[in-house]
Amino acid sequence: MTMNNYMITCFGEILWDVLPTSRQPGGAPMNVAADLRNFGLNAQLISRVGSDDLGRELIDFLAQKGIPTALVQVGQTHLTGVAKANISDSNEVTYKILQPVAWDYIMPEPGLINVVKQSEVFVYGSLAARSQQTYETLLALLEVAPHKVFDVNLRAPHYNQKLVEELLHRADIAKLNEHELVELSGWYGHEPERWTADLKGAMQQLRERYNLETLCVTLGPDGAAMLDASGFTKQAGFPVEVADTIGSGDAFLAGFLYKTLQGESPKKTLEFACATGAYVATKQGATPNFTEETILEQSFL
Repeated sequence: MTMNNYMITCFGEILWDVLPTSRQPGGAPMNVAADLRNFGLNAQLISRVGSDDLGRELIDFLAQKGIPTALVQVGQTHLTGVAKANISDSNEVTYKILQPVAWDYIMPEPGLINVVKQSEVFVYGSLAARSQQTYETLLALLEVAPHKVFDVNLRAPHYNQKLVEELLHRADIAKLNEHELVELSGWYGHEPERWTADLKGAMQQLRERYNLETLCVTLGPDGAAMLDASGFTKQAGFPVEVADTIGSGDAFLAGFLYKTLQGESPKKTLEFACATGAYVATKQGATPNFTEETILEQSFL
């Protein structure tokens, strides 16, 4: 099977990020799907919008990005999702995410089980699981997904320990950032200072607790680390002029999955993933257009 025949299904929120001067399409699962499409992979999105102008504009945006729209449900009872982004700190964007909205009601429509069964990779996060309906749909799909990638993506107050642990237990690969690693380590009685100093130890504990194949931790401007059966790998960050960090973590995950599916070494995979995240940080918005060549041509590589 060639790379562009691999089917990757992303599940969860699609919404509008409302910035002080504009609004732009967003939602981690959508961002990851768009970035995977940039690499030529056959990525698709399961989500839900409202039957309103904002929903129609999102459907149009997906079509422009080459993301199939057949699996994006259109609901009549809830509005399309909106998140108000605070970008006062360019390195740490925060969000106020409205609730309830359309993607809180992703339904187990006929055919979804087969779609996920036939996917090489199934990507999901914690945010969409905040509502009972979407959570139940997600659990049904996780039962049949061949290879499960959990993008932890904690957004207060839309999660709790029980929910995150349930989703971790079902994952093969998990990706989180350093702040999320500190928070999760704290759940098990460890002092945050200790685990911040001992990154590898914190990752080993988490990987073993949830029997993960691979654990990735992004470290902002300091790069990223991954832990798998072959051992611990760390990649330094690439110094770039940051426009905003919206979508950088999603681009990292797309780059990571792209190289993982190619069978690339952990070192090369992590380097490419960090370069992809760094490139997106130099651009306004979450989903700039790029190719593998765009990333490889960056001066910082």
